[in-house]
This record gives sequence, C-alpha cells and structure tokens, in this order.
Amino acid sequence: MNVEILQISADTVPSLKAWADSLGGIPFPLLSDYWPHAAVGKAYGVLNEEKGFDKRSAYVLDEKGVVRYAKLYDPGTIPTSDELLAELKKI
Repeated sequence: MNVEILQISADTVPSLKAWADSLGGIPFPLLSDYWPHAAVGKAYGVLNEEKGFDKRSAYVLDEKGVVRYAKLYDPGTIPTSDELLAELKKI
C-alpha cells in the first residue's frame, strides 16, 4: 500500500531499544520524542502533562501529510491492524 508505520514515544532511545529487544524486535521504526520533551506529542495534543508521556494514539496521514484519521486509545489498549488497514483503504 506504499505506507510507512512509525511509532513515536516520549521515551529515551535506550528505553525504546530495550523495549523492542524484549519483544524480539519491531518491524517498523521507533522514534524518540524525548528532547525537547514530547514536542510531537504536544503538537498533536496528546501529551499527558501530568504524567509526562503521550497518550496512546494512532494517526493515518495521506501522501501530503494531512491527517486523515486520528484516534485516542485507553491506556493498555493498542490499535488493531484491521482497524488501521480499513482506514488506509479509505484514502
């Protein structure tokens, strides 16, 4: 589908590497939004200022960088592949 998956976290690079290693690797890039702390999370309005980390969310952007789908998830939940693939197919 000519798409790229990126995971962005307010964690440090070493923390992200340790997490990915504990899972046996991740098939997409993990990006650290650590410094300046949570700049991307702030820009997208998902930074939990009280706890210092981003709320779990998923976005689908089109080829021009326009957000076409956005959803916040409850803590402990993750977006499903089926859900995101359905949104990609709408573009």
